[in-house]
This record gives sequence, C-alpha cells and structure tokens, in this order.
Amino acid sequence: MKKFVATLLAASLGLAVAGTASATTLNVSVPDADNSYIYAAAQEFTKRAAEYSNGSLEMKVFPNGSLYGGDANAAVSSVGNGSLDVVILAASLYASFNPEFYVLSVPYLFDNTKQLQDYINSEDGVKLFNSVEEMGITCLGRWTRSFRQVTNSKHPVNQPEDLQGLVLRTPSNSLYVEFFKACGANVTPMNFSEVYNALQLATLDGQENPIDVPATSNFYEVQKYVSMTNHIADAWVVGMNTEKLKSLSEEEQQALAKAATECQQWYVDYQAKRDGEMLKLLTDNGMQANEIPAEGMAKFVAVSQKLYPEFKKLVGNDALFDAAVKFCGKAQ
Repeated sequence: MKKFVATLLAASLGLAVAGTASATTLNVSVPDADNSYIYAAAQEFTKRAAEYSNGSLEMKVFPNGSLYGGDANAAVSSVGNGSLDVVILAASLYASFNPEFYVLSVPYLFDNTKQLQDYINSEDGVKLFNSVEEMGITCLGRWTRSFRQVTNSKHPVNQPEDLQGLVLRTPSNSLYVEFFKACGANVTPMNFSEVYNALQLATLDGQENPIDVPATSNFYEVQKYVSMTNHIADAWVVGMNTEKLKSLSEEEQQALAKAATECQQWYVDYQAKRDGEMLKLLTDNGMQANEIPAEGMAKFVAVSQKLYPEFKKLVGNDALFDAAVKFCGKAQ
C-alpha cells in the first residue's frame, strides 16, 4: 500500500513539474534603461500577455539593448533571424531597411500625439508597420512616442536661427540630418551611448530626444537649456520573430496581440502624465526650459516644408508621402 501511495505521489509531482515546464519563455529587448518609458511599457505588455495567456507566457525584459550590443541594425537582423524573440525599437530605425518609415519623422508633420496615433492606426499606417514582415518580423503593436525636444549648453532655442553653429547630435538618420543642417546646426550623428561623454567634454553642444531621455540619462549634469521644439514625431514597433510567433499556441498568439494592442493607449496616457514629471526633473536640477513662441514655431515649420521635396526622395514612395501630408492637413 505504501509503495502504491508513493508511486501516485511521484506521478503527481511529475505532472506538476511537467506543467511548469510547459510555460513558454520569451526575451523582450528594449534600447533604453530600466527607468525609461519604454521599459515601463514593455513591463506592462509582458504583464498583460502573461495574464491573457493564463500564465503560459513567461517574458523577461532586457534594458539598454543588452542582448544586441546596443546596435539597432543588429537588433532588427537578430529578431528577423530568430536570435531574439521580441524587440521594441523606434520605427525611425527601420528606415535603414525600409525608407518608407522616414515618413513618420518628417519634422512638424504631426500636430500632436492624437494625430500621430490616428495615422499609425490608419490603413497606410498599419500597412507601413506590417512591412516588417518582409524581414521575418511580425508587428505585434504600434505605439506612439513623445515628440522630440532640443537641449544644449549655450542658450535657449526659440527659432531656427538659434541653432546656427551649435554642434548638435542626432541619430544616424538622413531626414534628421537634413532638417537640422537647414536650421544651421553643425550636425553630428552619433551612437547614443557616446552622447553623455561628448556633452561632458563639450565636443557636442547639444542633442535632441523625447524629454524622458535627457531626464533619465542625467543630461542635466551636462546641459543647461531645454527648448520645447516638438520638432519630430516617432513611434515604436513591437516586433517579434515570425517563426517564433507561429510556434506558439493560438491562445498565446492572441494574448500577445491583445496585450500589445491595449498597450498603445496605455502608453499614450502614461507618456502624457510622465512628460511633465520629466521636465520638472530637468528644471529641478538646474536646467532652464522655454516654450517656442508662435513666430519661432512658424519659422521651424517653414524650414521643414521647404525640404519636402528632399524628404519625399528619402521616403521613396511619393504616394505614401503625399497621403501622409494630406492626412495631416499639411498639403501645400
């Protein structure tokens, strides 16, 4: 009898272990630190996916691009070939693979986050984000990103002329480079990991990013002014290796899709709340903030619109560019 009970107990333990082992583990990579907006959004995404899959999905978020050495191009290639499971990257980084993504970064094209959100949810927006399928990636989610602001160590920026001669870091993105060159800045594309030291050594005067980036990267230690230029929009692609996704159960696939879709609005609300907190963090630590006067903003818009022919060439799809301009009410 004792032997029979022991056998049953062993069998039940075996089933319990087997049930635990059946959980699907996925890695999720984000480019920024564990105090960043995108890390918080990734955590919310993984929490909801675990809930909707009844615990069968176990996902761990890795910050700082640690699983791909901080190289965005390598990240795209790695998720495409299956070396990484899920990578959340700025949509503008995909322009290196599909230049149509440049359309999201046309300066002053989008008036606000609501208009950007409406565009990425439009037929053209969905088609654009789904184009990553050609790279072996499935777009699970399309999330907005806070508009970009300029910081520098010299003076407030209220109009394009204030950028004249400033040594300004941008990402390695041709559209960013063309715009800021037209404003008179000495543009220096640079990997983000090098920016703090360059600002500290004064080889750079300034940089531009959504407001949470200088705040969470302690740029207030090496920058004096933050100007609310709101010059360029962007978005996030929640990308997953297509073959890995297909290998999951239908329930798990649906859980991932539902979580990513829901987190779009969650992230919009989260950023709206946190942007003010991040600006306060900068000013509490000694930076001076300024809003752009209407006359200055009109000058910035004029610089961008003058460059539309160049931007259209970069996008490489005239119909897509014209439709986006029309969608945003910026047709000339």
